[in-house]
Amino acid sequence: MMYRKLTVFFVAILMMGIAACNKNNPEAVAEQFLTGFYHMEYEKARQVSTEETKQLVNLMEQFAIQYPDSVKQNAKKKKIDLVEVKEEGDNAVATYTVSDEPGVQQKLKLVKQNGKWLVSHSKEDNIEDAEEEPMEESTEVAPAADTTAS
Repeated sequence: MMYRKLTVFFVAILMMGIAACNKNNPEAVAEQFLTGFYHMEYEKARQVSTEETKQLVNLMEQFAIQYPDSVKQNAKKKKIDLVEVKEEGDNAVATYTVSDEPGVQQKLKLVKQNGKWLVSHSKEDNIEDAEEEPMEESTEVAPAADTTAS
């Protein structure tokens, strides 16, 4: 009888441990992608990316080859903070900040494909993000037109 109770207890503990280690959720995927991307550990980012996102990560990796070692070392010091993750069905949006841009919240899209959460970022997302940012009003005053006849 005691053996049976212990077995049930250990199975329950094991199941809770497995559930806690589940990395197939939007929060864990966003964190892995962002950490890999900002720390220039591009393979980590690719592991949780859609095919289109992998292409963008590959492009960034090609640019990073030219960076001096000091830039790569400083990249590893960046801290990423997930502010919020909103999940709606097979889509999610993670809002985050990066330590070198305090106060600037950015968004990352995720999709669930074949039961697996992946980061879905495309070139069009950058265009949409730029369009959403309000234009700053110029405070410069144009010089007055010359109305004198020569």
